[in-house]
Amino acid sequence: MLDGFLGQSMMKRAAAAGHVIFNFINLRDFTEDKHRTTDDRPFGGGPGMVMKVEPMFRAVESVRTENSRVILMCPQGAPFKQARAQALSKEEHLIFICGHYEGVDERIRQELVDEEISIGDYILTNGVLPAAVVIDAVVRLRPDVLGGEGAAESESFSEPLLEGPQYTRPVEFRGMSVPEVLLSGDHGAIAKWRRQQAEKRTSERRPDLLSGGALENRDDA
Repeated sequence: MLDGFLGQSMMKRAAAAGHVIFNFINLRDFTEDKHRTTDDRPFGGGPGMVMKVEPMFRAVESVRTENSRVILMCPQGAPFKQARAQALSKEEHLIFICGHYEGVDERIRQELVDEEISIGDYILTNGVLPAAVVIDAVVRLRPDVLGGEGAAESESFSEPLLEGPQYTRPVEFRGMSVPEVLLSGDHGAIAKWRRQQAEKRTSERRPDLLSGGALENRDDA
């Protein structure tokens, strides 16, 4: 599932340029029974299967170093935010455990995992797609991955404001025009307009983001 995603677009370019190294680990390679079993029925009964403790420990320990951070993707984890992506982008080595079935043996959570992350209050087939979301958000914040200087800093959620409207050529299209201020060449006026538009859009669409005082540092000069 991840091979195709990480082999495309920005992730592919980041890896090719040496900004990041991706490594896939198959839990079945760390089993010891002839069926290469990675899951079993839960003690105490109940539906579904639970990921086994032994192959998970062996798999993680085969790649973990003193600089590794082990992340479990699961619905019980802390909600994933841009600030967490920024913090993780500074880590040297991330190991993602992608939960399957009814979850993982609790001893994995207790002894192997450094933190748990959720991308939303809903259930998916497994933790692979959530891991892809986190990887994408983190890798693009690594130095030199994005082409434009300051590109990552100006995006939505890099500060507590949504990004304002953007325009490109042509100036006129089906009666819709680019705002005059963006064509003025007045960088101060453009910056002020963009800030105002970001505040307006955030107020309309995500007023919850403004509760942290995003407007306190507003520059009306």
